[in-house]
Amino acid sequence: MICCGLLTSGKEPVPLKSVEVELEVRDHVATVVSTLNYENKEDKPLEAVFVFPMPGDAAVCHFSATIGQTQIVAEVKEKQKAREEYDDALSSGQQAFLLEESDQSPDIFSLSVGSLPPGESASIRLEYVTELAVQADEGLRFVLPAVLNPRYHPQGSEGGSVQVTSVPASLVPYSLSFSARVSSPRPVSKVESNCPLDPLEYLNTEQSQATVKLAAGHKFDRDVELLIYYKDAHQPTAVVEAGQTSAKSGTLMGDPVVMLSLYPEFSQAVMSSLASCGEFVFLLDRSGSMQGDRIKSARDTLLLLLKSLPMGCFFNIYSFGSSHEHIFPKSVEYSQETMEEALKKVGEMEANLGGTEILRPLKDIYSHACIPNQPRQLFVFTDGEVGNTKEVINLVKKNSGSHRCFSFGIGGGASSALINGLAKEGGGHAQFITGTDRMQPKVMQSLRFALQPTVVDISVKWDLPKGASVTVLSPPITSLFQGQRSLIYAQLTGQSPEAAEGSVTVKYSLAGHPSQNKLHFSLKPAEDSGLTVHRLAARTLIRSLEMEEMECRGQPDEGVKKKVVELSVQSGVSSAFTAFIAVKKGNGETIQGPLVRRNVPTSMPMMAMCGGGASGGGMMGRPIPRMVSCSMPMRRTVMEASPSAQMVNVGVMEAQSCKSMESCGRRNCSMSKKSKGMVSCSMPMRRTVMEASPSAQMVNVGVIEAQSCKSMESCGRRKNCSMSKKSKGMKTLLTAMRRTVSSCVRRPTSKGVVQRESLNCSLDIEPQQPPRDPLLQLVSLQKASGCWELDPALAAAVGKTSEEVENTKPASENKEVWATILALIWLHGFKMDAQKEWELLAMKAVSWLRAPNAPCVAECVEAGNTLLGCKVQKDALGI
Repeated sequence: MICCGLLTSGKEPVPLKSVEVELEVRDHVATVVSTLNYENKEDKPLEAVFVFPMPGDAAVCHFSATIGQTQIVAEVKEKQKAREEYDDALSSGQQAFLLEESDQSPDIFSLSVGSLPPGESASIRLEYVTELAVQADEGLRFVLPAVLNPRYHPQGSEGGSVQVTSVPASLVPYSLSFSARVSSPRPVSKVESNCPLDPLEYLNTEQSQATVKLAAGHKFDRDVELLIYYKDAHQPTAVVEAGQTSAKSGTLMGDPVVMLSLYPEFSQAVMSSLASCGEFVFLLDRSGSMQGDRIKSARDTLLLLLKSLPMGCFFNIYSFGSSHEHIFPKSVEYSQETMEEALKKVGEMEANLGGTEILRPLKDIYSHACIPNQPRQLFVFTDGEVGNTKEVINLVKKNSGSHRCFSFGIGGGASSALINGLAKEGGGHAQFITGTDRMQPKVMQSLRFALQPTVVDISVKWDLPKGASVTVLSPPITSLFQGQRSLIYAQLTGQSPEAAEGSVTVKYSLAGHPSQNKLHFSLKPAEDSGLTVHRLAARTLIRSLEMEEMECRGQPDEGVKKKVVELSVQSGVSSAFTAFIAVKKGNGETIQGPLVRRNVPTSMPMMAMCGGGASGGGMMGRPIPRMVSCSMPMRRTVMEASPSAQMVNVGVMEAQSCKSMESCGRRNCSMSKKSKGMVSCSMPMRRTVMEASPSAQMVNVGVIEAQSCKSMESCGRRKNCSMSKKSKGMKTLLTAMRRTVSSCVRRPTSKGVVQRESLNCSLDIEPQQPPRDPLLQLVSLQKASGCWELDPALAAAVGKTSEEVENTKPASENKEVWATILALIWLHGFKMDAQKEWELLAMKAVSWLRAPNAPCVAECVEAGNTLLGCKVQKDALGI
């Protein structure tokens, strides 16, 4: 059965019709206004509930509703009071609107539109402000989250749950319009996006103001990402914003607030010296949602990382899902032997560990004492499908004194709250890999950060005119990286002349050398800045207080919670302890009839459709919706299975592979308990959450968990047990299945080794393995010391025969030196576009050559250029 029109899978009207987004970017700060238009076409009153993603660091500062000609502006109130007020309004027949942040993750919000009468329309407007992150290429990154991945919520985790309804993008029944206006003191050079854009339009001759829109026909099937580039590199700035005239002097909203943007510049001599020590711990997400390209890219990235580590360091690799594993019991010294052992096990890694339980491996890592004189650097790779975000971040913060944490969000829908929070509290750096982004260059940039000397003894000193004082609102700066922005918010009190100036000096020590950066700024408030800086400052202080309250869990600090509520109400910025509430008092008339709840679906990515997702747990504590294609009638199911026998439905609908119940002869076509996890093709296809050890788990493969037909005879279709092609509405997903899965069951042996068992099913198509990337092929041959060996594999990697390579070697040079110089020439001659990926391992090779290994380098370089047809200079190689 095909869903059509504005209907849910259960043929229920969806009241959300459209989403309109207006973005205004001023330098590196964005203001976002979203308008959500609802309409009730049913004959009974509705309550529409829409759970959706937001940037994790956004300050939600406005929420209002327009019904007919009446606008209601919401107030911020303590969360429980707001909920009670909302429920009371609905029970008394009034209209009410509630916007609240998830208890467990600040990047998930729930919007409830209550008592929408039949035929009535409502327009909801919400506004938030956020800072834009600086990318490696100096672009500013804005993301409008469209995809809300299922969040794995481990049993026993703290906090409540939020029910989320997700469907494939093609079934999202509301439209999106998006426009952006960009302005800066510097010219705007370009705006790029992962979505089609209309041409950039400049609004003035200086090209410092511009507008851009999404091209028509955009489907809300992915996060909308904008990359904004200014013509000049980012410079340190200070913006002073006047306080709110109606607010009391001495309060955050009543006093001026300054926002400092610092871009530290370190000396080239210091930056070129990379550490030769350290403990590098890599933590890789191997949950079901990491299947396909994600896990392959992660394996390739680990290859580059392991080849780029310096001799003398220590390392280990952990991976996690519902359980976790490690390659070595504890970190080992980096050598050719340990590197080869690690690479062998990395090559066998699959996304087959179930859910996304990240707390346990983190606790395991932190349980090992740090190695003396080997600073610990933790790299976390995850698609961020975690429900207990605050617990995870709090654990990293508690251990921040012993390590730095570098985090990587993989794919659309990765939790920005988790990824940014890990890096912020761990003193590291966060990266997001979305769409067609390559993971490797971003990860290697972070490895370069990790290898650079750690900035220590950071202090901030303020110099203000007499009579003025400052209260810093931001937490202390714990890390500084070359070219990366650090923000400081501070409240200014006292009186000072309008023409007065202040200054701030950031002092630190880098590689034993004391350094400082000083910034002068005017105390005169900027014109027409609204209260953006105040709201961002309030958000920063609120998040700091919330983290402080999290540390007191078990012994709740009511004093901290009270401070958060007071600050949230005063500033109008949402928090974990408050919510926006609006009630239309009306003219005394009440809305008649039973109230019907409608959950508005949000988009989920193709990866989630393809058997990924947070397998093994519930979405924020609830069963995870999934979707498969099938010719059978589809019904909406809510599965309340016990933890010991959880069954997660494979979609918003439970798909049945029998065209009719009669075809299999079973009236109750349910999972046979005797089949031990293997079901007949005629039965409802469901993903099984098995509370077993990894060696006993049936692992999901591809779009759905392929299930062998133990009782083929029961359906009478042994040869033709695939889903019917007659289901027109599901052909797209069926095609995707055939392209992306080898229809098999991964059957663990007694040793835990996963084997393949073919199915008698029409999906039994083995995918063709693509040829390995030439760069990765060459990199895989490098030794831990940095050199290459002269062998047929190297010759093939550089596109030559063994004879050609052997015969052109200078007679006076040894084979390893010749092979290493050939590899470096090939990298510089053919792979300069990927230099960020191989730069560190090339530096290791050059260091090996500089040792008393290569007396005839110039002759080798000349011969290598001749052989490979390149013109790479010896100096360019760094030799």
